[in-house]
Amino acid sequence: MQFKLLLVLTDDSRVGAVLDAAREAGSTGATVITGARGEGLKQEKTFLGLDLSQHRNVVLLVVEEHLSRGILERVAEAGQFDEKPGSGIAVQISIEDAVGLTSQIRELASKVGDEI
Repeated sequence: MQFKLLLVLTDDSRVGAVLDAAREAGSTGATVITGARGEGLKQEKTFLGLDLSQHRNVVLLVVEEHLSRGILERVAEAGQFDEKPGSGIAVQISIEDAVGLTSQIRELASKVGDEI
């Protein structure tokens, strides 16, 4: 079984919607890292030296490769990445090897068993 890493950077307010969408599309789990900052096309403004950039979260999803594109699309839709500039991004990265996924593999085998 092959896996992909979906790396999602999104606003704090959209994390719940992103996680729900990923789960509905077939994700078996996620890790959320809080406290990230980023800069997009337009630099964030400051006020008296204080940064006004929004709080970001990094969502890491290790997903089965046959499900990855569908999950990526659902996450992008839930996060409104294409509708609202600066709302976030999501990328897909190939994973060469992974350990610690035994329980997820059993669950995924029933979902995508015919495709692998």
